[in-house]
Amino acid sequence: MTVLVTGASGLVGSAVVRRLVELGGCDVVAVLHRRPANLPASAHVVRGMEMGVLTDWRPALTGVTAVVHCAARVHVLRDTVEDPLGAFRAVNVEGTLRLARQAFEAGVRRFVFVSSIGVNGAATYDFAYTEDDLPMPHSAYAQSKFEAEQGLRRLAQETGLEVTIVRPPLVYGPEATGNFGALVRAIARGLPLPLGAVTRNRRSFVAIDNLVDLILTCLNHCGAAQQVFLAGDGEDLSTAELVQRMAGAMGRSARLVDVPIRFLQILGTLTGKSSVVQSLCGNLQVDISKAEAVLGWKPPIGVNEGLRRAAVQWRK
Repeated sequence: MTVLVTGASGLVGSAVVRRLVELGGCDVVAVLHRRPANLPASAHVVRGMEMGVLTDWRPALTGVTAVVHCAARVHVLRDTVEDPLGAFRAVNVEGTLRLARQAFEAGVRRFVFVSSIGVNGAATYDFAYTEDDLPMPHSAYAQSKFEAEQGLRRLAQETGLEVTIVRPPLVYGPEATGNFGALVRAIARGLPLPLGAVTRNRRSFVAIDNLVDLILTCLNHCGAAQQVFLAGDGEDLSTAELVQRMAGAMGRSARLVDVPIRFLQILGTLTGKSSVVQSLCGNLQVDISKAEAVLGWKPPIGVNEGLRRAAVQWRK
């Protein structure tokens, strides 16, 4: 097998490349737009490949039998483009479908697409999200991922390309950015966090090692073709508990301050940060039982071990 991995300079893509090389038994083509970081020397690196409607993937796809597509235009703070949804669509929809079409033409058998739990929605209430729920993408980014999923499904029906879609919630691990990276920096600096009262919500997360293990399972399992799977650690935490466990993994003390959740919500509305407050105080749970039943997959590590591994880089 020869596996092409896009977005190989990102958290997920680089971890997939390293794991494939570590396991052996296949050749790895690592495609990236930014400068690579810590990629194995045995991986064949293709630089300067930008996701777009005009990208010619054919040289990189020569001899490739499977694709793991991690590259995407992700959330952009203070986005200055006039049409954010159009910008997301150009990369995440049109760019993805162009890659998939050319992959099929090149003889690729399996196409694993890393999507987002945002396709399901922004929050859960009485029940955890499942693969059968009606999609309710809540942002331009999530909408573009949903449209890419729809396009890939149509392409699979037309061509027989084996498409597998994986929707992860927040991914954490060494070098993680975004909300998790901000949380780690705050704990490292000993900053007080106004999250002590956020003890009753439940949120699903996925350690990078668990997500990569699921992706690699989807690469090889015959039952993964034309399927959607939600990813997760199998254990949900409150925000306060996440902070406490992360601080413990870092050898620090969690400086949690009890601030009423209602006050945080009002503050979020006044500052235009309602979505951030929702991600900290609300519920977002995923049900991974389909992956367990169809693929026989179990998360190989627990939350505490995932957080311990995420803290290694900070300790160094």
